[in-house]
Amino acid sequence: MTDGNGFLNGRLLVVAFEGWNDAGEAASGAVRTLKELLDVSEIASVDPELYFDYQFNRPTTSTDEDGRTNLTWPGATLYGPLDPGVAGMPLADDADLQVSGNNAGNIYLLLGTEPSRSWKSFAAEILDAALAADVGGVVFLGAMLADVPHTRPISIFVTSDNPQVRTELEIERSNYEGPVGILSVLADAAETVGIPTLAIWASVPHYVHNAPSPKAMLALIDKIEEIVDVVIPRGDLVAEAAEWETGIDALASEDEEMAAYIAQLEQARDTVDSPEASGEAIAQEFEKYLRKRGDGKDGPGGRDGWADGRPGPEGPRPPA
Repeated sequence: MTDGNGFLNGRLLVVAFEGWNDAGEAASGAVRTLKELLDVSEIASVDPELYFDYQFNRPTTSTDEDGRTNLTWPGATLYGPLDPGVAGMPLADDADLQVSGNNAGNIYLLLGTEPSRSWKSFAAEILDAALAADVGGVVFLGAMLADVPHTRPISIFVTSDNPQVRTELEIERSNYEGPVGILSVLADAAETVGIPTLAIWASVPHYVHNAPSPKAMLALIDKIEEIVDVVIPRGDLVAEAAEWETGIDALASEDEEMAAYIAQLEQARDTVDSPEASGEAIAQEFEKYLRKRGDGKDGPGGRDGWADGRPGPEGPRPPA
């Protein structure tokens, strides 16, 4: 349960995993960007022998500056600030949570690959490390493929299963039911031991097959900064997001079917975002896409859940 100071006031662990929950590498890319921009160092990691099938998640090889070959194994690593802040440090007195950067020393990161087995043991090991670091809340980042246009702001959904967090941040609970990834397993384990959780999901255009998606990464980081009292440098991410969008514009200009489909998505998005849009109009617009999805004709190549045929992840979905 959250303490009297609230979810945002203590040490927060920001989590992302490569794999099922990471469309366009947006979630893992956002945490990797935070790792590069914040002063953090490794404080714990899991033994990959216990949790990974190397035929499914193979180690990778690279060459360093001295010409030596190095192997990198799949895993999960917890990073903590070089200069940790005081757990439970109060935020600014005003209710608007002005971004002052006071919480920079309270941001911890967990970055890894979704494990192949022993998820309960994996979650227990991660939570033990989080408790040892005196983490007071967990922010999970995810990304899903969706019927959204690349030309509009990336849709972000924020949910929590913790009633106090929902009240504090004025957010809703996800109504998703179905298969889940490691994020849901970790969230359940965290709530069980009394660490409140929050999930931030980005919607990545499903017709964009090249990864990473810097625009979605940027949207996730923007939302983290909006919610948490911390100033996050953007580095080259803003320019990379603009180049990503320009590149897709160029591809669409050479493909009439793709351009027409994007125009449909833009119209649907603008209808939903318009001030005069009613709940009924929004529902009708999404029902059209649900019907198209049923016959596999919702865009170039067709899609049912993920673009590669997998069911959609456990993240929040647009209203239907």
